[in-house]
Amino acid sequence: MKQSLGEKILVVDDEQSMLEFLEYVLKKEGYEVSSVQESPKALELLSEKPGFDLIISDLRMPDLDGLGLLKGSHEIDPEVPFIFMTAYASSETAIEALKLGAFDYITKPFQVEELTNLVKNALLARNLRHQVRVLERQRIDEDNLIGTSAPMLEIYKLIGTIAPTDTTILITGESGTGKELVARAIHQASLSPEQPFVSINCGAFPETLLESELFGYMKGAFTGAVHEKKGLLEIAIGGTLFLDEVGAMPPSMQVKILRALQEKKIRRIGGTQEIDIDARLIAATNQDLERAVKEGEFREDLYYRLAVIPIHIPPLRDRKPDIVPLVRHFVQKYNERLSRNIKGMTEEGLACLEEYSWPGNVRELENVIERAVTLESSEFIQKERLPERVRGQVETQETDLPRISADQGLNLEEYLKTVERQIIEQALEVAEGNQTRASQILQVSYRSLRHRLDTLGLKKKPKDRSGERRDGEGRRTGSERRMVKEQAAKAKGQQVEEGSETENSEAESQKKEDSIQKKEEKLKG
Repeated sequence: MKQSLGEKILVVDDEQSMLEFLEYVLKKEGYEVSSVQESPKALELLSEKPGFDLIISDLRMPDLDGLGLLKGSHEIDPEVPFIFMTAYASSETAIEALKLGAFDYITKPFQVEELTNLVKNALLARNLRHQVRVLERQRIDEDNLIGTSAPMLEIYKLIGTIAPTDTTILITGESGTGKELVARAIHQASLSPEQPFVSINCGAFPETLLESELFGYMKGAFTGAVHEKKGLLEIAIGGTLFLDEVGAMPPSMQVKILRALQEKKIRRIGGTQEIDIDARLIAATNQDLERAVKEGEFREDLYYRLAVIPIHIPPLRDRKPDIVPLVRHFVQKYNERLSRNIKGMTEEGLACLEEYSWPGNVRELENVIERAVTLESSEFIQKERLPERVRGQVETQETDLPRISADQGLNLEEYLKTVERQIIEQALEVAEGNQTRASQILQVSYRSLRHRLDTLGLKKKPKDRSGERRDGEGRRTGSERRMVKEQAAKAKGQQVEEGSETENSEAESQKKEDSIQKKEEKLKG
């Protein structure tokens, strides 16, 4: 039996034989195990003796099933991970369990190794989340990985799985999403967190300087090399080397990095001796490397060497639940840095933040909070302290509403028609007059949009004297621009290249619209 790991696991199953089997397997792995046959007794145990690191439970049990146990356990300790055992891998209840916050489920019958690996991953993910919370409570000298949304929880889970290995990782995401923070979290959760974490931005150096930074050089290797210098690949031995913006790396450097990854050896500039390197490599980029490979801008063999484990960080606009914890984090950070005592942000301010699209992602949010903390004089950040671009959308929605008083009423029907007309006109403008696309934008059927157009008196734009249909500002629609290109090419005796799929679909949609309109006019006649 292995030495005790000190991690406590609660096992719940109504079959005594399964309890005995699980208790034997897990104790053999070095865990402290408690087991009960009934879910209500499991909840009592959780209340009386909190501090379990993991719960493993059968999904179908009498009295209180696994889902009820999951909900009850989360009320007592929402952080404890939960693994379900089920004989129905595709059942709706198993999927529902994951939605309610279960870490994972395993299908009966299962192999012992499958179970033990799942237990290790669940405990690693729990430990990582614990580290993030500890860092958040500490004095904030640098940014930390913050987020409670579903995408971020999936990233935490993946980090817990891959951190103990030395597999090469490629992190992708828009600028400002926190790619380096994820890389640092992986390093901190690795087996050697005390070893160096070395980072370099590949787009910040010219080619010759990037090579000397990564590989080092010998004394006299070039003008100005007055002494020998270790490269970052050598400095990172035993730890992690983080290559940020790897997509900006010149082709000649891509070849050298590929060789270093394959052979685990480097040679300093001007040197003859090969040096063994043993550093984990994590790369990151905000570019589409698959497209760069197809266009010949990035080596295909290096791409697959880097992207053994890909991690994509969604933009902030796709994980709005993370905004509130991030605001709390940044307010605390700049309270300490600026010696302020801001307690938070008003509901109106938070509403503005949640409505904004955040093109600059978390980095932009941090800048907004720093500005607000600096300017605010009250205990809570008011929405007026936010930049106009951030509060503009919500304010527009508020100020556009008419003022109603007891003396002056409002013709609601006419007002709603006016609003509807403006919205439809905007959709048509965005769709360049294509009614099929406009109906998709408005999320209504094409027939419904046509009915609304007739009701509101919004007729199709008449053709001008050149026979081209134009939008409200006199610009040609997508299909008309295509037709003009074809006519010009035919006049020169040239063959027209095929247009994009979008243009073709727009042209087909416009033909259908014209056909429907002719039929309707014929019926009316």
